[in-house]
Amino acid sequence: MNRLAKLLLMAVLALHASLVSFGQNLVPNHSFEEYDTCRVFNDVYYPDNGPIGWFSAGWTPDHFLSCLPYGSFNGVPLNAWSFQYPQDGECYAGVMTYREFPEGREYFMTQLIEPLVVGEEYYASFYASPEWGSAAPSPGHYLATSGIGMIFTTQPHQWELNDPIPEPLNYAHVYSQAIITDTVGWTLVSGSFVADSAYQYVMLGNAFDNANTDTLHFADQQSVPVGGMLIDNICVSHTPGGCPLAQSVSDHWMGAVVISPNPVEGELVVRGLDQDTQATIYAATGHQIWNGIVTAGLWRQNMMDHPPGMYYLRIGNKGLWRSLKFVLID
Repeated sequence: MNRLAKLLLMAVLALHASLVSFGQNLVPNHSFEEYDTCRVFNDVYYPDNGPIGWFSAGWTPDHFLSCLPYGSFNGVPLNAWSFQYPQDGECYAGVMTYREFPEGREYFMTQLIEPLVVGEEYYASFYASPEWGSAAPSPGHYLATSGIGMIFTTQPHQWELNDPIPEPLNYAHVYSQAIITDTVGWTLVSGSFVADSAYQYVMLGNAFDNANTDTLHFADQQSVPVGGMLIDNICVSHTPGGCPLAQSVSDHWMGAVVISPNPVEGELVVRGLDQDTQATIYAATGHQIWNGIVTAGLWRQNMMDHPPGMYYLRIGNKGLWRSLKFVLID
């Protein structure tokens, strides 16, 4: 082989390697399938003692395994918090997304296969399902929540026992503004962002505090309100075709929609709506009290016949959805 042919071959191989890397999933062990041993484990995770590469970045998230007996604490499909089959493979993870008192969150974290490049656009996604349907007579997790998402960092945040409970950042690179309520299937959460730092780690959980998290009750329980989310099949890629993407969560176009004033006294007033927006109002128990197509721009809805308390407004347009919380007062 002459010199020119060798140079051309080397260029082709280098281009092929670059394209493979460009379209690959940058999240290792993206479905939590690789683990050390098949055991019940409810403690702090480190990169080598649970799902390989993943570790606790806040409190004690869970790793659910189908190799455990049916109904085990962290078994699949039935476990202490839910009944769900994996979206991909045989395992999945779970994080607490809401606790009323003390306020707290759980986060799972892993190092990316390679650092993100500053200024480049990345596409990210994962599947989520609320923790609900366990065999317990009084389920400990009974809230559906908004806020589950992906936060990218330049440094790891290994959480240790007796460390302070992490305070939510009220920011995530990719997240669900809508309350995820489908307990049967898995909801795809996805989006894109331009890297403003050479991020090396991705953290999953609800990065928003209680005041900025919307919730719905699956049941009327007397225990402390707690919600959790199962997560599976996580993806980060340079290319839009490298990860599954859905329009249903990318609802930044509704960022101008506001309830004002809030608390609401007698009449709900919503500003910034587009034409043909669908709206549903829920009581805190999850009971639907109104549904219909609302007026563009400024919309008013009489709430005089409903008791004071917490309510939720879910709005949708062109397949995009958002949930907002408001308080009705006398």
